[in-house]
Amino acid sequence: MFTRRFFLRASAVAMAGVGVAPSWLVRAAAEGSKKRKILVAVFQRGAADGLNVVVPFFEKLYYDLRPTIAVPAPGKANGGIDLDGRFALHPSLQPLKSLWDSGQLAIVEATGSPDPTRSHFDAQDFMESGTPGKMSADGWLNRALPPTDDAPSPLRAIAIGTQLPRTLRGSRPAVAVNNLEQFQVRNQKTSGIVESMYATTADAKLLASGRETFEAVKMIESISRAPYTPANGAQYQGEFGRSLQQVARLIKADVGVEAAFADIGGWDHHSNEAPQLANLLGQFGGSLAAFARDMGDRMEDIVLVTMSEFGRTVREDGNGGTDHGHGNVMTVVGGAVRGGQIYGRWPGLEREQLFEQRDLAVTTDFRDVLGELVSQHLGQKIDQVFPGYKPGAPLGLLKT
Repeated sequence: MFTRRFFLRASAVAMAGVGVAPSWLVRAAAEGSKKRKILVAVFQRGAADGLNVVVPFFEKLYYDLRPTIAVPAPGKANGGIDLDGRFALHPSLQPLKSLWDSGQLAIVEATGSPDPTRSHFDAQDFMESGTPGKMSADGWLNRALPPTDDAPSPLRAIAIGTQLPRTLRGSRPAVAVNNLEQFQVRNQKTSGIVESMYATTADAKLLASGRETFEAVKMIESISRAPYTPANGAQYQGEFGRSLQQVARLIKADVGVEAAFADIGGWDHHSNEAPQLANLLGQFGGSLAAFARDMGDRMEDIVLVTMSEFGRTVREDGNGGTDHGHGNVMTVVGGAVRGGQIYGRWPGLEREQLFEQRDLAVTTDFRDVLGELVSQHLGQKIDQVFPGYKPGAPLGLLKT
């Protein structure tokens, strides 16, 4: 079993080559069981069909406009999972029902960006930067990390993947890890030479950057060598499950993680949507539930939020799929969440209520959702994370 004591001991050994234990490691050892607030962001790349993820089964038009791909109402064969008499989870999201019942899952309907683009790339960049309609070099999750007077952990912000996503780029240190099980420095001799070169540089910024990089490498190597078994019988599913398991593993190592990012692609269903969405949601919902189970009591200090760049058309296309739309759905999971509720104003599916007479309208800006989480959970100022944005009325997603 991977323990905090094991990691700190292994890290201390790994850091011996540096000559002195870094300040973040000394603090980690001293803090003991001190709790740390953590925000995990999940991006559903490809524009998930929110209308089939959380089904408005009370809307007759939903079934009229989707004669072949609509999810049947609760109580019918392959029907949705009733939440409140109006909305239902897709049947493949059954693992999330227990989180809903226990008040750890909240749903925000008709969310999205005020920018009308239907370009995947632009919409993803706008949402990850937190600046709709405008490109930004840094990301909202990086800006969401509160300033600190102490030297932060090099693993303060982590992304699971081959490269750092836009949402975590910025002035705060962040690192991308693709696979803990395969992580290793291929040439230790070369690594030592390069590290020595960084150590002797007169450039303070370059020295700090190099130190952070090598500290992160050594920390990750230490974690990767320790065996890991998910707690409480949690069973992660698929590639997305592997990503969330690695997030869990890094958080449990108590190395100062405050923000984490993972994504799951494959949501762009222009044809044959029903079976593809069912399979993807099985992996998605099963892994979110596994993460919560694995983290156990730690979920009291963790909030996980999911998002997608935009939604899909209300009317199905001629190929059993949907096209690029506008409004969508976001989910929030955590012990501090006021769950078991659906938030946001439902705009309706009548033609005149739709965005451009074809898409679900956006009634809640995605920054309203994220803004509450970064301000109330991480303690960061909203205007520092979403510059120039004036949030709407509070949603009340988190317990006070």
